[in-house]
Amino acid sequence: MKFTKMHGLGNDYIYVNCFNEPVDDPAGLSKRLSDRHFGIGSDGLILIGPSKCAEFRMEIYNADGSRAGMCGNGIRCLGKYVYENGMTQKTRFDVETRSGLRSLKLEEENGEVNKVCVDMGTPRLNAHCIPMMIDKALVIDEPFRVRGEEYRVTCLSMGNPHAVVCVKDVWNFPVGEVGPDFECHPQFPEKVNTEFIRAVNRSTIEMRVWERGSGETFACGTGACAAVVASVLNDLTDEEVTVKLLGGELYIRWDRSVNRVYMTGPAVHVFDGEIKL
Repeated sequence: MKFTKMHGLGNDYIYVNCFNEPVDDPAGLSKRLSDRHFGIGSDGLILIGPSKCAEFRMEIYNADGSRAGMCGNGIRCLGKYVYENGMTQKTRFDVETRSGLRSLKLEEENGEVNKVCVDMGTPRLNAHCIPMMIDKALVIDEPFRVRGEEYRVTCLSMGNPHAVVCVKDVWNFPVGEVGPDFECHPQFPEKVNTEFIRAVNRSTIEMRVWERGSGETFACGTGACAAVVASVLNDLTDEEVTVKLLGGELYIRWDRSVNRVYMTGPAVHVFDGEIKL
């Protein structure tokens, strides 16, 4: 099977062109290939296939084999892949995901895509749509107990569930210890991605992320979008924010006039390969 390794700010995925390569057991394949010691190594597997309602369809499998609805870093890399491999000549097109259609705008120069802007859609704030098992419509700056400690959380969905937590020191926070308890908290029936953030000023936040099914990653596109929405709702930032992550920076804009979130960031090709299944 031929594959391509790509990353967005270090959030790395294995891409398979399912126009040419059938994949019978994507969940099992993702677990096998994502292993960083015995496989290729990645945060998951992304399959590129045909769609009846868009130019392409994206299927995402986390490193543990579970499915994801949407991946911001992953979809930017998909845009670079299909353009540079001649699968489209368009620099604006739609991609079908489990969370709905997403519109891409490629920044191209001399045939190479370096940045991609993605319309990430509308943030869903209703607790039942996240989903959460809680008797409240909104969860904004609510107390939340994990490991015997109380945190203030804001929860929403960007096509997958997110809990945004403000902390005093992002870079020294024990994400690896606390993240799993947020992920598997009983109030999140489909588990949750957790963003640990600090607002530096009105236009900048720092963020680390624990992703359900993958653990701590260098970046998370949907998580960065969720973090900015939460920051605005808590009056920590304005609507246009640079998010500083372990892998680099993403630019996020929440246009509240149309209630849509836009993400701009890089996409990087690492290598192409072939593996015997």
